[in-house]
Amino acid sequence: MPEPAVVPPDPHAAPPPTERVVVIGAGIVGCSLADELTARGWCDVTVLEQGPLAAPGGSTSHAPGLVFRTNTSKAMTDYARYTVEKFSSLTVEGQPCFLPVGGLEVATTETRWLDLHRKAGLAAAWGVEGELVGPARCAELFPLLDADAVLGGFHTPGDGLARAQLACQAQIESARRRGARFLDRHTVTGIEREGGRVTGVVTDRGTFPADHVVSAAGFWGPVIGAMAGVDVPLLPLAHQYAKTAPLPELTGARPHGAEAVRPLLRHQDHDLYYREHLDPAGGPGRIGIGTYAHRPLPVDPYAVPAFDEAPVMPSSLPFTEEDFAASWAETRRMLPRLAASRVQEGFNGVFSFTPDGMPLLGESRTLRGFWLAEAVWVTHSAGAARAVAELMTEGRTSVDVHECDLHRFEKAQRSPAYVRERGVSSFVEVYDVIHPLQPPERARALRTSPFYPRQRELGAHFLESGGWERPHWYEANAPLVADLKGELPERDAWSAQHWSPIAAAEAEATRERVALYDMTPLRRLEVTGPGSLDFLQRMTTNNLKKRPGSVTYTLLLDEAGGIRSDLTAARLGRDRWQLGANTPADLDWLIRRAPEGVQVRDITSGTCCVGVWGPLARQLVQPLSPADLSHEAFGYFKARETYVGHVPVTALRVSYVGELGWELYADADVGLRLWDTLWEAGQRLGVIAAGRSAFNSLRLEKGYRAWGADMTTEHTPEEAGVSFAVRPSKGDFVGLDALAARGRAARKLVCLTLDDPAALVMGSEPVHLDGVVAGYVTSAGYGYSVGRCVAYAWLPAAAAAPGTAVSVEYFGEKTAATVAAEPLFDPEMARIRR
Repeated sequence: MPEPAVVPPDPHAAPPPTERVVVIGAGIVGCSLADELTARGWCDVTVLEQGPLAAPGGSTSHAPGLVFRTNTSKAMTDYARYTVEKFSSLTVEGQPCFLPVGGLEVATTETRWLDLHRKAGLAAAWGVEGELVGPARCAELFPLLDADAVLGGFHTPGDGLARAQLACQAQIESARRRGARFLDRHTVTGIEREGGRVTGVVTDRGTFPADHVVSAAGFWGPVIGAMAGVDVPLLPLAHQYAKTAPLPELTGARPHGAEAVRPLLRHQDHDLYYREHLDPAGGPGRIGIGTYAHRPLPVDPYAVPAFDEAPVMPSSLPFTEEDFAASWAETRRMLPRLAASRVQEGFNGVFSFTPDGMPLLGESRTLRGFWLAEAVWVTHSAGAARAVAELMTEGRTSVDVHECDLHRFEKAQRSPAYVRERGVSSFVEVYDVIHPLQPPERARALRTSPFYPRQRELGAHFLESGGWERPHWYEANAPLVADLKGELPERDAWSAQHWSPIAAAEAEATRERVALYDMTPLRRLEVTGPGSLDFLQRMTTNNLKKRPGSVTYTLLLDEAGGIRSDLTAARLGRDRWQLGANTPADLDWLIRRAPEGVQVRDITSGTCCVGVWGPLARQLVQPLSPADLSHEAFGYFKARETYVGHVPVTALRVSYVGELGWELYADADVGLRLWDTLWEAGQRLGVIAAGRSAFNSLRLEKGYRAWGADMTTEHTPEEAGVSFAVRPSKGDFVGLDALAARGRAARKLVCLTLDDPAALVMGSEPVHLDGVVAGYVTSAGYGYSVGRCVAYAWLPAAAAAPGTAVSVEYFGEKTAATVAAEPLFDPEMARIRR
């Protein structure tokens, strides 16, 4: 019999000795989370499951269990690595929960073969063992494979097969020993809340009071979220999986009754993967085939049948043979020994996809105590569960979580139509070769600045970030390329994507004349109210106790001293501030901690910004403004409210490109007039519009960090080279004690220049020191002013001295580089302060 529902406590009774947690869903994520929470001392944990615990009927119950750790995201690689480590330590009645059979990704096209070289570099950068192998070795590793059909492969011996249901069982037993309970056959029907906080979970068998509720419901996540009034940007889609008839080639004794002994195989050129299903008794085994090559098959989570009403299980939909036909034909070509076989069984399994293909982890802003651990596949399950457990118990994670933060999507990106379009794209692109700058094809032109019409007239090449259309260069500047002073290196096919030599011309024009940059997508927060200074002093690292009209570069730290974000804080009045921030998580972080009387709001959508930078910037802006814009009257890192022509603006004397100029902020309704005013007045000075490609080159030359790429919560200010923004003498602030307790930094973010002026890297490449991988590149780009590629990289502190020789691996080739003193350009800051 199931345990009875908990009786609601007396509201006048003493608070419980530990946090009461209800986890919804006993799939691999829910079970992993219960284990992680109880291991951290939170033992009043109840896991509710609508189906039976042995096989609840969600994605975990049918997942094929493939674990390939290497990912373009370091965080996802770390999650997968932890999943492998944890599951490798678990057994159930002597049966291992992880089989380290290895992984093998093969290439049948030159594009894929090059991408496997890039992936090998990613693996080395993130600490995953792997090697590129030739066709013969591929066939040796996976004997059913036709060696003549492949160009080569990438073999990762530590990857393998997660036995998800066994891992669930092992973690259930572990969590139960610490006090957790798991109740199956409990269907959640509601989420109770009061005063903006979650208070309990209602089921068909009783109500469970809770201080924290975690939705780990998989593709039912949107249903649970709706009960809590929290939107969950997740789209369930069906994915085909089939098994062949028994194959004589897979007959024989198996070690410890293993269900697979050969590597997991991925044939991503045709969106296919394969794994063995061996007969533990030694009889003929079968091959499992998964494919993403079929048409997208969205699933309505509200229409998924209950466990007892499903023909097989809720997540297993009927197999559609017509969708599998092309994949079966390709399979018989790649694995010729299957030519005489047939598909014996198959199903369409439901999985979760988000607009960017990443998980949803964290606590809701609108309902405190309501957490998401959604869109997590078996590959990353234990790692993602650890992250959520760390957030719940410690308030921070050991692995930076910003790529998975549930607040990363803007309001404009959370509509059902957007989630559906981008979710479908995530499915289609699962195995595609995706360039780091590649923009999505669906749901474009969602967010545009007021300058968008003029940008289109100038032939802007738009990429996208956060829903914003962002010009990277302008075709109108193409004639400037012929007059470039330096020669540009030839680019390989990879680095030439989403790049144009026009970017070099725009960078040069910025250094020599003046350029307009659309900075509208820069997040702007307004902080107002009595006590706002004390609040920001407490939340940030630098001293903000300055007169109105000052601008300060500062940091947001977490309690352990990790860098949550960097900000520019402009004090516009006694109790009014404008913050230049990074992600929606910054807004969430500040709102949660703002005291009564202090308001924090995002003003980005109602405003716009033009960066006017270059040695002629003052000559452009001064005639248009009644304010004195001289250096003496309007110094660097100062702010002033004034006018540009007819347009009221907030002018900040700051520069992210290392040149004289201002960020000019205005209300969105007058934004186009601001642009036109500057453009018309600037014609006599040779003004141009410039894009993000030139912008990134210029900021790298100046050594300006990009949060999320160069530094995250995993790094301290000293390590990242931004200690100048930390003022311990100002008084207490979040993270101060942790910084004081830390010893000397063991690693440093350093500036590298490639020795060969023609060499290029893009970011995330491994850096070798004395022949051994010692770090990785964070961000990189060609420095047009310094005439070579500039890269920032994490290296051991002992290797941070300028002049240290290293090499950076790019598509399997090592190129020499040298640690350089920074900044590379205008170290005296004379160009900005004139």
